[in-house]
Amino acid sequence: MIVRYRAAWILPIDRPPIVNGWVAVEDGRIVDVGGQAIRRDANDVDLGDVAIMPGLVNAHTHLELSYLRGQVPPADGFVTWIRGVMSARRQRPDPRSREIVDAIDAGIRDAAAAGTAVVGDISNTLAVFGPLRASSLAAVVFYELIRFNAPDAALVATQAAADLRAAEPSGRVRASLAAHAPYSVAPSLLRAIRPALDAAMPDAPCSVHLSESTDEVEFVRTGRGAWRDLLEEIGSWDPSWTAPGVSPVRYLDDLGFLDARTVVVHGVQMTRDDLAIVAARGATLVTCPRSNRHTGAGDPPIEAFYASGVKVAVGTDSLASAPDLNVFGELAAMRALAPSVSAATLLDSATRQGARALGFGDEYGTIAPGRRARLIAVDLPSRVDDVEEYLVGGVTPDRVRWIE
Repeated sequence: MIVRYRAAWILPIDRPPIVNGWVAVEDGRIVDVGGQAIRRDANDVDLGDVAIMPGLVNAHTHLELSYLRGQVPPADGFVTWIRGVMSARRQRPDPRSREIVDAIDAGIRDAAAAGTAVVGDISNTLAVFGPLRASSLAAVVFYELIRFNAPDAALVATQAAADLRAAEPSGRVRASLAAHAPYSVAPSLLRAIRPALDAAMPDAPCSVHLSESTDEVEFVRTGRGAWRDLLEEIGSWDPSWTAPGVSPVRYLDDLGFLDARTVVVHGVQMTRDDLAIVAARGATLVTCPRSNRHTGAGDPPIEAFYASGVKVAVGTDSLASAPDLNVFGELAAMRALAPSVSAATLLDSATRQGARALGFGDEYGTIAPGRRARLIAVDLPSRVDDVEEYLVGGVTPDRVRWIE
């Protein structure tokens, strides 16, 4: 049976908003969308003053850190913040403890309540697979590798890919590999990740934190600074490593890590030349501005991201550095930092671009025939002239509900 949902506004994302439009749905799939006058029938559902839009895509988060909500204070330097995370994690060594799993479940519920349909989740333990499979979310779980001293890099990457297969990913909850960052992953392991991934999951995206902080830039250029101190302190320093003397982006590009399937996260310290490389490789850059401010990484140059032609997606990062998992909150932060970027472009980043980057572009991210009908309705004030601008102004979960 086809159900037609009517609303004051429909946001297909891949074309302009439709005033007084409708979306037709059958068996969980979108059949049609339009705004022209059409005869009403008994299966019509009039939702009134709402905007119907695709479920949001949180392209970068860490659900297994949800138990750290409010426990790692803001820092004026990124490595200082990382030390706080490490200290907090050491107090709970069992990644599958009831507290951690319950916090993952709560994080998933909070994300869904705020209108999220798809997540790109970073995991060190794979404890998120069960909760995600039991949820309504679609996901890519990126199994993150961290090893700066890695003489057995090929074995590490191959074993990680085998661990992912054992976790039994499904069509809706998929799996992939991620490199943590240039300062925490050996060049040999950075080279080994993609071959191991291609052998196991040839179409999967790959993720990496990149150009997040000035400490990272200093370390890759000089081999010195706060990251070198921390690596030595925890016994992970490799004395044979030589600083490449370039930017983190150039470093990964020289290693062949960047391509159209790469999801690079943060980019706070990327220069114009760095952004040109990311754009040329077809990689997607995920920005997480609220987290960047909390961790001391700084405000991302969002206007420069878009001006460069880079594909931009949106993430909240984890509850260790963000107040919530509400992508609408991230959009409001982006609007404040990038007043020259259109609201339509920001919404495209939070839906279509994220879905495409995570490999779900044929299923999510737009309202179009054949797509999954994971649609949200956002309550609107009685008169809204610019619905897109309203939606990037800071929508709270109490104004969001799922209609399919």
